Amino acid sequence: MIFAHPSYFWLFILPALMIAWYVLKKSKSQASLRYSSIKIFENKRKPVKYYLRHLLFVIRLTVISLLIIILARPQIIKPEEKITQGIDIVIALDISGSMLAQDFKPNRLEASKDIAIEFINKQEYDRIGLVVFAGEAFTQCP
Repeated sequence: MIFAHPSYFWLFILPALMIAWYVLKKSKSQASLRYSSIKIFENKRKPVKYYLRHLLFVIRLTVISLLIIILARPQIIKPEEKITQGIDIVIALDISGSMLAQDFKPNRLEASKDIAIEFINKQEYDRIGLVVFAGEAFTQCP
């Protein structure tokens, strides 16, 4: 992942300053004790508000941090796709009885099939059609 504008990460100083200000403010606002003894409060459960008192500040910090990340514009790099154009190729293959002659090993038809397959496998972006003929021609594969 890369960021289009990484210079915005300097804005993370703001949440750090907010945390420092919040800690300083909370440390100065300690309640003074009005009772001579705190034994009456020892077994009392703390209210839910006590546990959630910092939640609003944490949500604000999270929102500001996410806004800074949004300003930096994170981007996922995808591998580049090759866009190429091939050509159209038509292979004409004779399948008449003369191709079955055993003057070569393998016969002419098998040899021409092997050469055609080898040729087709090398053509990565080309479109290939196959026309076979034996007296009359017909399209075998578009």
